[in-house]
Amino acid sequence: MSVTIQRVGSTHDQIGEGPLWDCAENALYRIDAEKGEIFRLNPATGNLRSWTVNPPRHIGSFALRKEGGAVLATNHGLEWFDFGTGQLTLIGYPEGKLPHTRFNDGKVDSHGRFVVGEINLKGEKVGRFFRLNPDSHCTKLGDGVGCFNGPCFSPDGRILYYSDTTADTIFASTYDPDTGTVSNTRVFAKTTELNGSPDGCTVDSEGRVWSALVRSGQVACFTPDGRLERVIEVPPRHVSSTMFGGENLDELYITSIGSSLGGVLQPNAADGGLYVIRGLGVKGKPEPRFAG
Repeated sequence: MSVTIQRVGSTHDQIGEGPLWDCAENALYRIDAEKGEIFRLNPATGNLRSWTVNPPRHIGSFALRKEGGAVLATNHGLEWFDFGTGQLTLIGYPEGKLPHTRFNDGKVDSHGRFVVGEINLKGEKVGRFFRLNPDSHCTKLGDGVGCFNGPCFSPDGRILYYSDTTADTIFASTYDPDTGTVSNTRVFAKTTELNGSPDGCTVDSEGRVWSALVRSGQVACFTPDGRLERVIEVPPRHVSSTMFGGENLDELYITSIGSSLGGVLQPNAADGGLYVIRGLGVKGKPEPRFAG
């Protein structure tokens, strides 16, 4: 089966991010981070719903909750969101908000905890990353990151991958799924030679890491030992994140950035679109919901 890449719908995101396939609903969620919008797409019917967070927020990432609603990582901190009422409830900003820093990407671990990190808008290596437990208690896992992106977990839950986009580097940390602690952080892969920076990532059922490469119009696939296995050229230049979905989890959805971000990027006509890649011959793994 040949690889095909198709645009999904005609929406145009300023900062498309956070694609999340929910197996319980067979639906794809994603956000426009800059607009503070959450989208839910049912690919089988084409039905698309959206919610605009109010008061306005920049949404770095989100996770669906097991009992309904979502947890959002915003420029105000960590917050609960009710899809029915649109109500936001502040959990807090652990350890206090740093200047020029806000929450960015996050993902749920195998025990239903939300691992989320920060971006420093001036590129300083001061960003932290945290673990939000189901009881709302938050613990710092690490720091020293310029732009925390693409957290994802190996199939056994024992490796946490994350990117520092400003360093063109994907890291791997030993992760204890029972305690939610990290250790032995090391460089997993560098993307400089691919002329792109790692953004959102996901892991397939065999442990490969699929990274969106912003600026280069590519999705890179790395084996579990960090070797570059393949590169997929995609229409948007600023592809931002990846997620396997579909009923068989064998379709790779990608989001992209349609804004110039104040002149930092030069988007093309495809940027801002949502795309699906079929025929890769691999499957993803189900993403758990936040347990709180």
